Amino acid sequence: MMIMAAAGTESPNKSTEDKTSARRQNEVNRKLKYISLAILVIQNASLILSIRYVRTLPGDHFYTTSAVVMAEVLKVFTCLVIVLIQERGAFAGIIQYLDTLKLAVPSLIYTLQNNLQYVAISNLPAATFQVTYQLKILTTALFSVLMLRKSLSKIQWISLVLLFAGVAIVQVEQEGGKQKEALTSTNQSYFKGLVSVIISCLSSGFAGVYFEKILKGSSASVWMRNIQLGIFGTVLGLLGMWWNDGAAIAEKGFLFGYTPMVWGVIFNQAFGGLLVAVVVKYADNILKGFATSFSIIVSTITSVYLFGFHVDLIFTLGAGLVIGAVYMYSLPKPNASTSSTSTSSSSHSKGGDSELEAFLPKSVLVK
Repeated sequence: MMIMAAAGTESPNKSTEDKTSARRQNEVNRKLKYISLAILVIQNASLILSIRYVRTLPGDHFYTTSAVVMAEVLKVFTCLVIVLIQERGAFAGIIQYLDTLKLAVPSLIYTLQNNLQYVAISNLPAATFQVTYQLKILTTALFSVLMLRKSLSKIQWISLVLLFAGVAIVQVEQEGGKQKEALTSTNQSYFKGLVSVIISCLSSGFAGVYFEKILKGSSASVWMRNIQLGIFGTVLGLLGMWWNDGAAIAEKGFLFGYTPMVWGVIFNQAFGGLLVAVVVKYADNILKGFATSFSIIVSTITSVYLFGFHVDLIFTLGAGLVIGAVYMYSLPKPNASTSSTSTSSSSHSKGGDSELEAFLPKSVLVK
């Protein structure tokens, strides 16, 4: 009887403790969401703005191909250290040659994409690039439908139409002011920047979907995948550097034009992406949509003060359509709430789609 009484008095206390613990955990998760939102916005906007800044400064410029290689080397080194700590030097994932070779194609595309983004940001205003680059949502969606047979909701299809319309409006507005910009900046080509960002969006969409298709069910960690991608990225980046800037770099050196600000850009590109990979698991799709929208706003406002970017009604309309489309596309499907339990369990069985998303974006923007 005494034992039963003790058990009876212990049960309410335990229930209260469980509720308190759950409440504290919810509070922690809520704070982590806001922290991840801030990190995503800062990393998204700061990298684009800093690249634009260092590429428009007067004087000798660094070679962007060497910056891409340096970022890959730093990323591989960092991930190797993390794997050494976590797995005590077990590099079985790299030794699996067939599994590693699967990453050659997406790594080639990502290396091309990283180089093209430097070209695009060097020739386009930061805000224009930020808005136009959201076309990667459209290309990713279309490749997902074609290659993975995924279905999109009506809201998502509408958001893609709005996205395209918003980007088109921005381009029309920029086309009208292109001649004025050409007079003040003879070293920049709007057409070259636009073509670069469009090809980058196409490559981003294809590489992401192809990556998901060949690695579904993979059990390798985020860090191991980054090592595998980084090894190919470094080799391919060196080949691209030799092809495009080999003679100049042989004469002036690999680190020619590297200033503290340039090093800041490279560190942001290398470690910023890894930091996003850590915090992105705390951010759902809606939060990532908000992060992208806030990044466009931050880039636009900063560009006005930093680069003298002119914002008119047409640009505001186009950017507003893009921001609204990004948010709409990130909304869950109507039947998502009824199947949330099955979705979460299936994501665990596949190795975690959130983890897959974490290491997919090797570019300057979060997916």
